[in-house]
Amino acid sequence: MAPSLAVHARRGAVALATAAVLSTAMAPAAFADASPSPAAPGLYGTEDPKFDGVFRQSLTFVAQSAVGVSPAKEAVDWLTGQQCADGGFPGFRADPAKACDTQKEFTDQTAAAVQGLAAAGGRSEQVTKGLDWLKAHQNDDGGWGYQPGSPSDANSTSIALGAFAATGQDPAKVAAKGGKDPVATLLTFQLGCDAKEGERGGFSFLKDDKSGLRADNLASAAAGLATRGKGFLVEPPKKGADQPLKPLDCAADDKAKPKDAAAAAEAVDGYLSEALAKNGGYLVPSMPGAPAKPDQGNTADAVVALAAGGHREAAEKPLTWLRSKESGTADWAKNHPGRVAKLILAAHATGADPRDFAGTDLVAQLNAMGPKPESASSAEQKDEEKKDDDKGVSVWWIVGVFFVASIGAGFLISGRKKKQL
Repeated sequence: MAPSLAVHARRGAVALATAAVLSTAMAPAAFADASPSPAAPGLYGTEDPKFDGVFRQSLTFVAQSAVGVSPAKEAVDWLTGQQCADGGFPGFRADPAKACDTQKEFTDQTAAAVQGLAAAGGRSEQVTKGLDWLKAHQNDDGGWGYQPGSPSDANSTSIALGAFAATGQDPAKVAAKGGKDPVATLLTFQLGCDAKEGERGGFSFLKDDKSGLRADNLASAAAGLATRGKGFLVEPPKKGADQPLKPLDCAADDKAKPKDAAAAAEAVDGYLSEALAKNGGYLVPSMPGAPAKPDQGNTADAVVALAAGGHREAAEKPLTWLRSKESGTADWAKNHPGRVAKLILAAHATGADPRDFAGTDLVAQLNAMGPKPESASSAEQKDEEKKDDDKGVSVWWIVGVFFVASIGAGFLISGRKKKQL
């Protein structure tokens, strides 16, 4: 008998741990090595890295690359030091000198690290090892579970597909297993017209033979990128371009389902847009038992997914909510590099300025949470140059004032002497 959805949810809890840390829920204790330890030099953020060390560092590098910032070598070394000998990554290794516990290597962390290292550049060996690990631990159905041996789920499969896409590879060609296309496998998690309203086009986190598919916001946002061949980083659409949403059309066929990745991407964008509108611009966690309150992290993910489809207007609505005081985003992201990175990626994907996010410079905020970057973007360099120019102007202005004053004083003294004569 197939396990129930609740059992599957418990199995998938570890896979949701990092997303929970970057969103709103609690994370399980079995996610990382042993007990927490002080963050090693090079790691972004000062909070316990036990659950999200690898993931937040990876997202930081991707976000920095989006705005032209190169991370410090020390920071990149920290992430490569987390990689296990076989190429996989755990959530966090308290002592990189010790051999990895292979039971604590995870798909999501490995795929995220591949994207982070690819964005940072110069670590092709580690990137290749990470991709090889993903291929070696792919399920027979072509998908990936949260860790080796676990059943395939839409979220982990999407992030793994994103790792190949971020390195310029087509997973349908380089990661087909036994002739099974992993992208086609991902599409089997999508709900069609036979689902209830409000769930059509969404992706289920897991499959359940008894309960069927259940639309999940986290999996849907991730699949929205994977079905378009995208990783975490999405370039903004061209100015003025706005592609209309094309939700799944069930009028002609009440059992219709997207037939390919392009149709699947449009359908899931329709689902995300509807889910966002239902709550006034934000998403709530779909995980059973999670509090039904705004999930800023998942909302930012949805912004990126919608932007990837060229749906500028649909993406800007939740971005506007994230910028609002009512959303509580500022407090949610404070001191959390992974969360700030998500906001930078959301702003970047829509063409907004992450250096002016409701008055906050997210780039400066992120950079300040870790080692000083090796190089800054041209925009930041221009800001520094402007500051230097302003200082120079100020100094010369003061010199000029004194010069004029001295001339005036000279004339005054000279005039007085003439009068005395």
